[in-house]
Amino acid sequence: MDLTGHLLVAMPAMGDLRFDRSVIYVCSHDAEGAMGLIVNKPAPSLTLKDVLDRVSGVDLEHDSDLGVHFGGPVQPERGFVLHSAEYRSVMQTLDVAGVFSMTATLDILEDIARGKGPEKALLMLGYAGWGAGQLESEIAQNGWLTCEASPEIVFDLPDADKWGAALSSLGIDPMVLSGSAGRA
Repeated sequence: MDLTGHLLVAMPAMGDLRFDRSVIYVCSHDAEGAMGLIVNKPAPSLTLKDVLDRVSGVDLEHDSDLGVHFGGPVQPERGFVLHSAEYRSVMQTLDVAGVFSMTATLDILEDIARGKGPEKALLMLGYAGWGAGQLESEIAQNGWLTCEASPEIVFDLPDADKWGAALSSLGIDPMVLSGSAGRA
């Protein structure tokens, strides 16, 4: 199973409050583990200007509504930008599933500040990571559902609506989900 380019949707019985009602875009998944970015948890106390002031000293020359998100609990001081695929960093951009790309180099923030960044983007601090077999185990224990990722869910919806929209894309009404799991 390769979930690269898919969304993980936290089930009500997740148990880890950091992931409560989370939607995670999976940037990579293979036999060695997985890495993803939470796309619906804003960090309301931080702005793009704050991040730029801390890491580059570049002034925000272009009005940007790019907010800062909590991308996950691993390396919370490290920044990642999940974005539309038309943008390419001169340093390094990871293509993910054709429609999405991820860049973790400073030049993307500088390009965004100058109005030359990607058409659509989310800035995250930190990421979610799993060791070999860990994500598969969490899915088998009903911690996550998986669905196809769409730019509309990831980039266009308000953060508060992404969890419900991801579930709806699977034909699931969020109101009928139970916080407890069972086996038949």
